[in-house]
Amino acid sequence: MTFEGFSKEILQFFKALDGHNSRGWFEENRRVFDEIVMPEAQDFVVAIGRRLADISDDIIADPRTDRSIFRIHRDTRFSRDKSPYKTHLALVFWEGPFKKVESPLFYFHLEPQKLLLAAGMHMIPGEFMESYRDAVDDRKTGASLEQAIAEVRKKGPYELGWEKYKKVPRGYDPEHPRSLLLKFGGIGFFIEMPVPAEIFDDRAVGFVFRHFENMSPVYHWVRQIMQNYLH
Repeated sequence: MTFEGFSKEILQFFKALDGHNSRGWFEENRRVFDEIVMPEAQDFVVAIGRRLADISDDIIADPRTDRSIFRIHRDTRFSRDKSPYKTHLALVFWEGPFKKVESPLFYFHLEPQKLLLAAGMHMIPGEFMESYRDAVDDRKTGASLEQAIAEVRKKGPYELGWEKYKKVPRGYDPEHPRSLLLKFGGIGFFIEMPVPAEIFDDRAVGFVFRHFENMSPVYHWVRQIMQNYLH
């Protein structure tokens, strides 16, 4: 089977949900979610998962809710915004023993006005942070990270993320040549764009994979540092 693209009904559904974000509206329109949004998301997860195996055999692409498919329900416990539903489709493909959002990952985010793709480790887990910083600090592994970053930048207008801290952490030289990277709470690249036509036909998997592959050098770098940490 090949993935034939997302239907435009998905974007129409999320656009309408954004304007009518209530349980009543959702239940009235659940058929679209159950019969179009979820099946297409599941088919895409399986199809892109086959391609991601070319990057790493260990990447998890699991077409279940709360695995590769983020649940549509928002966690509103600590938010002023009590809207019950997310107004986008979010998918993640990851590997390693950490939580999936704290692992080397590829991320897909589709909403009515944009497509966002990302690769790397979006949130470095606390137990792994020292290993990450030591690798940035180290002359050899730090240089390989700089090389990976340069390689991604040559391939397209990808943005480097994700700076979190205002100061270089204690114990590291504030004048370190990679001081910026020492202040990151995650490491990777992302790209945002208007929803491309390719998403709606059989080019979707190849289009997304090409961007994932372009951003994969930093994914490979953090994956290797994680493996060193685990062993």
